[in-house]
Amino acid sequence: MLDVQNLSLHYGGSQILYDVDITAKAGEVTCIMGTNGVGKTSLLKAICGTHPRSGGSMSLDGEDVGRLGADGLAKKGVAVVPQGRMIFPLLTVKENLETGFTCLPRDERFIPDEVFELFPILKDFMHRRGGDLSGGQQQQLAIARALIIKPKLLLLDEPTEGIQPNIIQQIGRVISLLRDRGDMAIVLVEQYFEFAYDLADQLVFMERGKVTSRHEKSEISKADAAKVFRIA
Repeated sequence: MLDVQNLSLHYGGSQILYDVDITAKAGEVTCIMGTNGVGKTSLLKAICGTHPRSGGSMSLDGEDVGRLGADGLAKKGVAVVPQGRMIFPLLTVKENLETGFTCLPRDERFIPDEVFELFPILKDFMHRRGGDLSGGQQQQLAIARALIIKPKLLLLDEPTEGIQPNIIQQIGRVISLLRDRGDMAIVLVEQYFEFAYDLADQLVFMERGKVTSRHEKSEISKADAAKVFRIA
């Protein structure tokens, strides 16, 4: 579903990513792991088009999308759940969900029942302002908003950050359900090792803006992955 080759990224005169290669398959979770500051969030920003790529190529479902910006990529089915959630605090839950409509044809601008099957609490809070929700509820809203566009590629940046354990478990179940549908690729950036390893089909480790190793989960034990994670 996603194929990135030799991706580079700069912030001003500073290079942040160096010739990064990454692939993500439909029906799988690709986890990008590494310590703070290695470029994981920058990589997601480059993939979703919110920061211009300095070099390299990118294709989505076999189509070259390397020149598209964020709006074009969203219309092609790239959805992102950013770090910090970034919901609109003064809009209601319903209005937050409806912001995803801008990427859809007019006849598809509705909130699918699946959203409320995955996140039942949102149905009860449709007219509550986003800023009045708890952190865990805001994270559920951010993921639900991303699903409105029926993504081919779902990018999740630290979805467990600052979230209570019971909501983390629910988010894990939702990610598993979305993966098992088989119609989207999921790229997960996560510091919570146990959560990431349990969900991963592929693990990609980064250090200093570069991919240092990649592994199918079937090829690396949890103990060995933990050692690489601590080194990366």
